[in-house]
Amino acid sequence: MRYLFIPFYRSRHDFNFFKNRNQPDNNKRTRANSFLSRLGVTGPSLRGSPGSGPGQLGSNNTPSSRLGMGLFAPGSRINNSRYPGKLFIPRTPSFGLGSTSAGSGSGNGNEDGESSPEQGAGGSFSNGIYPGGMNPYHDDAVDWVVEGTGMRVAYDDFTTIDWIHDFAQERQRIRKLKHQPGLSGQIAIMYDWVQGWIVVLAVGIAAGIVAGGSDIASQWLGDIKEGYCDTAFYLNRNFCCWGLDEGDTCTDWVPWNSATFVVGYIFYIIFALSFATTAAYLVKTFAPYAEGSGIPEVKTILGGFVIRHYLGVETLVIKTVTLVLSSAAGLSLGKEGPLLHISCCIGNILPRIFPKFKKNEAKMREILSAAASAGISVAFGAPIGGVVFSLEEMSYYYSSDTMWHSFFCAMAAAVALKLMDPFRTEKLVVFQVSYDRDWHGFEMFFYMLLGVLGGLWGAFFIRMNLRLAAFRKTSWLRVFPIYEVFAVCLLTAAIGYPNIFTRVQSPELLANLFRECDGGANYHGLCDEGGVALRVFSLLSASGVKGLLTILTFGLAIPAGIFMPSMVIGALFGRALGMLVQAWQINHPGFWLFASCLPDVPCVTPGSYAMVGAAAFMGGVTRMTVSLVIIMFELTGALTYVLPIMIVVMTSKWVGDAFGKEGIFDGIILLCGYPFLDDKEEYKLNTMASQVMTPVEDIVVVTATGNTLDSLDNLLHETHYKGYPVVKSLRDMMLVGYISRTELRYAIDEARRRNLPGNTPAGNVVPILENTPAFIEFRLWMDQTPITVSHRFPMDQVIVIFRRLGVRYVLCTQHGQLLGLITKKDVLKHLASVEHPGEQEISA
Repeated sequence: MRYLFIPFYRSRHDFNFFKNRNQPDNNKRTRANSFLSRLGVTGPSLRGSPGSGPGQLGSNNTPSSRLGMGLFAPGSRINNSRYPGKLFIPRTPSFGLGSTSAGSGSGNGNEDGESSPEQGAGGSFSNGIYPGGMNPYHDDAVDWVVEGTGMRVAYDDFTTIDWIHDFAQERQRIRKLKHQPGLSGQIAIMYDWVQGWIVVLAVGIAAGIVAGGSDIASQWLGDIKEGYCDTAFYLNRNFCCWGLDEGDTCTDWVPWNSATFVVGYIFYIIFALSFATTAAYLVKTFAPYAEGSGIPEVKTILGGFVIRHYLGVETLVIKTVTLVLSSAAGLSLGKEGPLLHISCCIGNILPRIFPKFKKNEAKMREILSAAASAGISVAFGAPIGGVVFSLEEMSYYYSSDTMWHSFFCAMAAAVALKLMDPFRTEKLVVFQVSYDRDWHGFEMFFYMLLGVLGGLWGAFFIRMNLRLAAFRKTSWLRVFPIYEVFAVCLLTAAIGYPNIFTRVQSPELLANLFRECDGGANYHGLCDEGGVALRVFSLLSASGVKGLLTILTFGLAIPAGIFMPSMVIGALFGRALGMLVQAWQINHPGFWLFASCLPDVPCVTPGSYAMVGAAAFMGGVTRMTVSLVIIMFELTGALTYVLPIMIVVMTSKWVGDAFGKEGIFDGIILLCGYPFLDDKEEYKLNTMASQVMTPVEDIVVVTATGNTLDSLDNLLHETHYKGYPVVKSLRDMMLVGYISRTELRYAIDEARRRNLPGNTPAGNVVPILENTPAFIEFRLWMDQTPITVSHRFPMDQVIVIFRRLGVRYVLCTQHGQLLGLITKKDVLKHLASVEHPGEQEISA
């Protein structure tokens, strides 16, 4: 009787003799020999001999030497009572496959975006097959018996990673690392510890360099729309006129409208259209994932979702180039979200030089969390705000090690950007500002008014932009994205050029709106005492135009962030309000509201209203709280304005939440149907698991016995489920485990490669029958410890299990009998039906 056998056990109690966790054992072959001797196997030693052939137990490439889909040696006998007198004859060398997935994006593949399975010990890369044995992380099948989660192959695209399995894999790796004896073991532990710090340092430096380079390039291209430097064409306007005081005439800078207004108008539109159309063409042709902000997708990836190529090299290169072009085009968009996406691309590529990150998706997401903090750090010049933003808004799993790595990565990115000094002002971003005067108590009313307006604007923007995004998905616009970009850019340039506040680039505009009027600074008459009504009208009209254009722009097929446009809209409105309050105080200094103002001393600072308005409108759109306050504090450096900003941000959030609790990023996640469960949301449901689960009558299950290679193959062809519960028999439906479609498909393909007949028995129980042909046992690939709950379990607690444990499915049982299955898709559908009962349930 011949068997194709995976050495696996019924329970962990049967296996306790094999591995004593309290006693380190550094020789896997010795432990394997102990295992075989307990079974009564006689024959050559697993240590092998120079004369061992490829089919013998002692050979390094035999199945038994790796305990994979293992085979016993010819002539080896089982003499114990369980397998009396049976022969186990090996048929082919063993194979193994780890859990590292392939394809760049979400940390699932190499930096080239191609499939790159792990390399087995003594094997080679070959479509996920490891012909010489199993890879170093999975070379001991015994560890997977103890863990019980089963082995994994590459994660498929648009699937969720198995957090429990990846954490188990990391435990195995750490356990083996700590069992290395002597000085070499200590060095290995130290080297393993330092790898994470090396990676986050490299990611931070790279993010800072990319951000600094994009600032320089976008500023130069943006100024080209309005003119050129006569002495050196490669200099932007600031560098061309370097050394001149503000207000002095720069003769070296030649504007296009120096001849006529129409000439400048035409050149402005031509350059803007060229930049935007080129960016749209590059995105559509080479990297479709480079479009948009990237924050919703990165947030979903950090939650465990797999989107291949989203964080790959192609996306990194194209998004970096097109971000410069789209920003220079003068569109109403920002660079902050795309910079976070770019940083995460870097964080997905660089760590792959170390196997512990390349081969573990959960570990990779720790680096991605740190990379996200670096992206916000260089976008706002706020390293602490970047760390808090990653914790508050992005990360799904945030350990203490992740926090320190994020802190170090954000710091390294800020230092790299500081050393580059792209603006030659020793500022990390061009709109950093400082205030010398304090605020007065009566101004709190106007600050809160800005908070209310910011919340209203945020709710309006989210609703309108999501409706437009849904229309794009179902209309002709999705077929012609380049033409849409062309049309929006033409509209933006045509409307924006006549008004100076919509013509200039957003960072420059924001910097001048934030500034005080002391020191002779007077940006286009903002500090003039007369003509307040005309300037207020210009600011409010610019705010309205920017708001309309932002609704149309955010979601185009080009890199486009929402932070900067929201801040500009709020700053324009806030500056207008501040100028009105200032004029009121100057004209009526004796009014009781201004009793705290000192005579002959400026009382109202319009720039502070612009800063507070920027925070209010940005908070209304994104629903950020703590991280936004810290970012604004790092931008201004004014500790006295922290309290007004906190009050304004909370007011904006409360008002916005009255119309819907989802920010713009959460709304996009829901619109796209990404399987993301927000860890910050608390659900109070009155449903049970039995009301949400798919009942067992509607589930396709796999029995532990009675299957053949052909029957399982037909099952995969006839159904398209992601996995199948394994039961003892269809009669009692006693749960045995759960096997994913990918693992089952891989095992079947391996059996086909070994030319096994289609009637070969397959299952997870070895038959003890005479004259039985080769038997395939898939238990090594099966999750033998799936998460199970009672069918009476409260649904809100089931959601907690999905969020805290990161599971992909939960099985409902009663006394071990399978009753139903709940997937993350089922949970999302249930939440959609509860929160939006009148709307159609979202699709996975």
